[in-house]
Amino acid sequence: MRWRALLTPVVAVVTLAAGACSGEDAPAPSPRERHGLVPLPVEVVHRGAGFTIGEDAVITAPPEAERAAGHLAEAVRDVTGRTPRRGGNGAIRLEITAGPGTGTAPPGGDEPADAVLVDPADEAYELTVDAEGVRIRASRPVGLFRGVQTLRQLLPAANRAGTAGETGATGEAGTAGKTEAVLPGVRITDRPRFAWRGAMLDVARHFFTVDEVKRYVDLVSAYKVNVLHLHLSDDQGWRLPVRGRPELTRIGGAGEVGGGPGGSYTERDYREIVAYARERFVEVVPEIDMPGHVNAALAADGTLSCDGRRREPYTEIEVGFSALCVGKPEVDRFLADVIGEMARLTPGPYLHIGGDEVEKLTEEEYARFVGRAVELVGAAGKRAVGWQEIGGARLAAGTLAQYWQTEGSPEDALSAVRQGGKLIMSPASRTYLDMKYDDGTRLGLRWAGLIELEDAYDWDPATTIPGAGDGQVLGVEAPLWTETAETMDDLEYLAFPRLPAIAEVAWTPREAREFGDFAARLAGHGPRWARLGVDFHRSPGVAWPE
Repeated sequence: MRWRALLTPVVAVVTLAAGACSGEDAPAPSPRERHGLVPLPVEVVHRGAGFTIGEDAVITAPPEAERAAGHLAEAVRDVTGRTPRRGGNGAIRLEITAGPGTGTAPPGGDEPADAVLVDPADEAYELTVDAEGVRIRASRPVGLFRGVQTLRQLLPAANRAGTAGETGATGEAGTAGKTEAVLPGVRITDRPRFAWRGAMLDVARHFFTVDEVKRYVDLVSAYKVNVLHLHLSDDQGWRLPVRGRPELTRIGGAGEVGGGPGGSYTERDYREIVAYARERFVEVVPEIDMPGHVNAALAADGTLSCDGRRREPYTEIEVGFSALCVGKPEVDRFLADVIGEMARLTPGPYLHIGGDEVEKLTEEEYARFVGRAVELVGAAGKRAVGWQEIGGARLAAGTLAQYWQTEGSPEDALSAVRQGGKLIMSPASRTYLDMKYDDGTRLGLRWAGLIELEDAYDWDPATTIPGAGDGQVLGVEAPLWTETAETMDDLEYLAFPRLPAIAEVAWTPREAREFGDFAARLAGHGPRWARLGVDFHRSPGVAWPE
């Protein structure tokens, strides 16, 4: 719990009258014609003639687009009941190409290891649907995947039998039991505003299985989230294996809030989560929270405490009472072991070292510990991420500070920027998905305030902190702490519909966003979530279909 330039980024939505030339723009669409895409793309041009994906659908894609093509085939199968064939002359085409709005084509092969978090220009794509077929063009495979996620929302919703049974996001109707899907005529040109678009999942307060984490990845990646920040340790539980320190998971992992059985991941489990996320162009950023929030570690290993004694397991939710004994040789070795293991298991470029709510150390002890942690992360070939308090220590250039405290001075965050770092914006009063929606919400806390859908949507990451604009903000992240979330249904109820709202904050230019328009577009996602079994909150202000 937390107490304390490919395209000009201006959205245009225009429509072309049926039968008109593709170069002739008509007035903006009426509400009936408006699409239901979330996040809102940079430009959407409605055309007259669309395309019907039938039984003979063929997907054409270059080898480096294999992942995106696989997800597209799965989306078509879910709607039509048939897996499209793959071939060299299909009407559904994925293209890696250089040209206007697509940057420079790579030399071939798949994305490099750190390619999930790229320049936003590399995630740009163009999606065209007309009478001849469907084409998605991008300079990188990651851009093609973002285009596929948009195309999924243009397809009619799939029913439980895997065939089209509901209107799509555009209002085009599918027909239950038939193996075809009608797409509207449209041209979409798109790219994200921010590079880092994250969802944090706390698996320390309550433990969630590999399959549950995978489901969360599927749900959030549909809204172009590209970071899964896993909070893997806290006072209540330690979930990541560390070689040579089996007691961390054996003892430290055997608990959770409320006294449940807890759990931990094996090395194989963790690698499986990472691989699954990367298949969906989502980078896993692991967090081991130090030097506070460490009671689970102290319960496993008494040498990490100043008095040499193990602590009792902790199952409540108060914070600030635990800390490592900074300066002790055993703690220095522990820090090196933990960071080394995080780096070994994580192919991505970032490691999160925590650093928040440390009340038991002096400022000097805290700064020394954080400085050493950042140094070790750099020596492992990674970049450090920490909660905003780390800005009070000496940081390496490129360190990321995650802003969360919406009360008090943001000086620590600004200090990180002055040292050559950037910010991840997670203001608690806007992005903390564990907060209640309203007084009647069955789950959640309220220390950061009540957060309804409009609260999660109506803010700008580049104006939240004076002195920290677009150039200082790397991105946005929505944390989901799990003090009150015990099941997958609980996670989904707290995340939806607020997570898509925050995803649009991270993707879409501020001047293009308006809550009433967002609510109208979001309404059509309710039936899709219901068919996936998502237990979502029906926020007021959205005309959710029955």
